[in-house]
Amino acid sequence: MKTNSPAVRYAVSDRNLALELVRVTEVAALKASHWVGRGLKNDADNAAVEGMRRAFDTVAISGKVVIGEGEMDEAPMLYIGEKVGAGGPKMDIAVDPLEGTNLVAKNLPNALTVVALAEDGNFLHAPDIYMDKIAVGPGLPDGVVDLDNNIVTNLQNLAKALKKDISEINLCTLDRPRHAALIAHAREAGARVSLLSDGDVAGIIATCLPEGGIDIYIGSGGAPEGVLAAAALRCFQGQMQGRLLFEDKHQIDRAKKMNPGDPQRKLALTDMASGRVLFSATGVTDGNILKGVKWYGNYVWTHSIVTRSISGTVRFVQARHNILTKQINIQ
Repeated sequence: MKTNSPAVRYAVSDRNLALELVRVTEVAALKASHWVGRGLKNDADNAAVEGMRRAFDTVAISGKVVIGEGEMDEAPMLYIGEKVGAGGPKMDIAVDPLEGTNLVAKNLPNALTVVALAEDGNFLHAPDIYMDKIAVGPGLPDGVVDLDNNIVTNLQNLAKALKKDISEINLCTLDRPRHAALIAHAREAGARVSLLSDGDVAGIIATCLPEGGIDIYIGSGGAPEGVLAAAALRCFQGQMQGRLLFEDKHQIDRAKKMNPGDPQRKLALTDMASGRVLFSATGVTDGNILKGVKWYGNYVWTHSIVTRSISGTVRFVQARHNILTKQINIQ
């Protein structure tokens, strides 16, 4: 392949953009870290949004937020439809400037700042409602688990594929009353259950990484977070299904306007995130996968993960940022 061929230029551009994406999540995490343990979740979220928005000003894309924190009149959030970037290729953006605002407020594990990019039109435009989700890691037979199966069948099929006993399977879900039956049936079947107090993106990603310690994620959570998790699993080559959950006709009508097809259909991974996808997350507090932000006198340390669907390579990025005149040098 010639070094100046379109394919090589495309790959180089893709790699460079991935590193720019890390800078975006790093800045959001640095800003949010000032609020760890202070009990002020909204202040932490606002700080992460402000940092992420400012960092996007340096990224060479013409980006549009399709998964964000609200509508245009809900500033200062990164709202759906907001344009960001310094100019360049058209990209859809999915953001969660602070996944786990309560986790930061209470100084609990697994708070992240998260961004995913896809080429224009390749993310599901998910309304801010709930989504049923099921996810497992890479290297398993297609369809080894399914939203339409009961929990015991899914655990049996997964255990067989992993060549484990069900007692060795670790299931993750949000600690919510709506999951009480799921948790009870999983434990009755012999599985271990890990409960998250907030934020399911970290739990879904954990299915794809050995250090995550999770074999399967099941449960309902935010639909926007479902699309972000799907973007990550596209890059990690895991498996995921989702289904939007509606409370009324208004929500169904809104979903129809946002996306073609049956809004209540079972969504495959590529229905939620397709094409060329990039994903980055930075830890704010220590977690299963990423360490949190650490301040050390003259510098501050961050720990991030970045990956691209075009290669499937997963990079962990440890960065030491100099503190200059009480500001972080993010160049």
